[in-house]
Amino acid sequence: MHNFEFVKPGTVAEAAAALTGEEAQALGGGQTLLPTMKQRLAAPETLVSLNGIAEMKGVCSNDAGEICVGGGTPHAVVSRETASSYPALSKLAGMIGDPAVRNRGTIGGSLANNDPAACYPAGVLGSGATIVTNTREIAADDYFQGMFTTALEEGEILTEVRFPVPEKADWQKFLQPASRFSLVGVFVAKFADGVRVAVTGASEDGVFRWSEAEAALSADFSAGAIAGLSVPADGMISDLHGTGAYRASLVKTLTSRAVSGA
Repeated sequence: MHNFEFVKPGTVAEAAAALTGEEAQALGGGQTLLPTMKQRLAAPETLVSLNGIAEMKGVCSNDAGEICVGGGTPHAVVSRETASSYPALSKLAGMIGDPAVRNRGTIGGSLANNDPAACYPAGVLGSGATIVTNTREIAADDYFQGMFTTALEEGEILTEVRFPVPEKADWQKFLQPASRFSLVGVFVAKFADGVRVAVTGASEDGVFRWSEAEAALSADFSAGAIAGLSVPADGMISDLHGTGAYRASLVKTLTSRAVSGA
């Protein structure tokens, strides 16, 4: 690991100012960045820790009835604090990694990294959530822009995620046992104006919405509604853990299970 300066601001404004320096990078829970630095695949000159910013932590609800999760909130806290208000989100957060990862990793760090097999992107996209930064608000449909790519600009800080609460929802995950990432994960949420189905772990482009399933389930919210549908294997990840065709099949299977679970 290369030498670096460590800065621990107490407010979002201080963190934003620190990130204007050359080769400065934000540090959330460090579950991705620190291993990358240890392998010398990243060498920021300054790490700006977001862990001391109280305004970026915690779970609450707003006047619109949304669940608001601070960007610096660990997965374990999200799982515990949303158990009654949004059980599907609680389930998702509680299945991330192992206890060490859940107690250190943060929702903001996961979403800023946007790993193609991460769990939170599916929950955020499936919920139609809003990503709040220190400068603006970004709809989930506009935020995710491909593998490890988001709408965040250089130095922009993800401060909060606002989740609308659906009528029904469920999360289904087929995990890769070594990494505990999603080999495929599907989040299904039924709202008054329709159904959203978000898939992670399957596509080379990262998280995506399965629009055909959404249309079918909006007309008939039952597992049988997608029986005649199929997901193309083209563009699906194919590796030693599973072929593209296998992942495509899992998308349909897990979507069916999520509808039944919801």
